[in-house]
Amino acid sequence: MGERGEVFSTKLIKNDRTYFFNVKENIYGDLFLNIVESRPTDTEGRYLRQSIIVYQEDMGEFIKEFQKSIDYIKMHGTRVREDNLRRRKRTPDTDKQ
Repeated sequence: MGERGEVFSTKLIKNDRTYFFNVKENIYGDLFLNIVESRPTDTEGRYLRQSIIVYQEDMGEFIKEFQKSIDYIKMHGTRVREDNLRRRKRTPDTDKQ
């Protein structure tokens, strides 16, 4: 077992956010995934950390539902973004016409 139960860890840094994907082992030897997002706050040197834990027995179903969300974004993401841009460009006067 690794430090703090970590067996494997990888990270992704994008802009001001860092994502950690940590595989950990509990005291019974069960593995689980801990996904952490870390980003700086307005206070110098402080970070906001948010975490989700996915247990080994839930992993298959979690991946299945996660993949559905990814597929939806791939199919509809561009259209939704374009719709939102159109809505932002409207002014109250244009809506009355």
